[in-house]
Amino acid sequence: MTLREKAEIVDADGLRRIITRIAHEIVERNKGIDELVLVGIRRRGVPLATRIAQKIKEFEGQSPAEGSLDITLYRDDLSTVSAHPVVGATEIPVDINGKVAVLIDDVLFTGRTVRAAMDALIDFGRPRAIQLAVVIDRGHRELPIRADYVGKNVPTSKREVIGVKLLEIDGEDSVVIKEFDE
Repeated sequence: MTLREKAEIVDADGLRRIITRIAHEIVERNKGIDELVLVGIRRRGVPLATRIAQKIKEFEGQSPAEGSLDITLYRDDLSTVSAHPVVGATEIPVDINGKVAVLIDDVLFTGRTVRAAMDALIDFGRPRAIQLAVVIDRGHRELPIRADYVGKNVPTSKREVIGVKLLEIDGEDSVVIKEFDE
């Protein structure tokens, strides 16, 4: 089975608008940024968190605290992924106790990545609240998890895959839907 690109569902301008809207919604819901920490889930959540922080700085005059989280060792499917997992860096530069931590990721699917991210985050302290921001929510939840901030809901089949492409990693900004050929 091969994976082929089916369609582009968000272009670079659309992704920019999604990031801007999510940034505004985060500030509005939290009544500012004083107690806020944006935490990007590696891999694509990290540049997304940086972009959201930059957008917030544009209209608030300062950016919220920002960190990154590697969830590799918290995955419930670790033994099936690799015998020797590659663990990336986790950097949480501020005390998260009593703060509002906003986890940021590209796609929300089964909810298992978010569950692992919450477990990893709790190892760094006890935030007052954990919120979730995603570019795409594609459904198919296996755990009772929902995003607080969603760029776009894209109902998909199990045969489809959502690919968020980011300039920092992929050399372009877009969201594509791919499908497995039989």
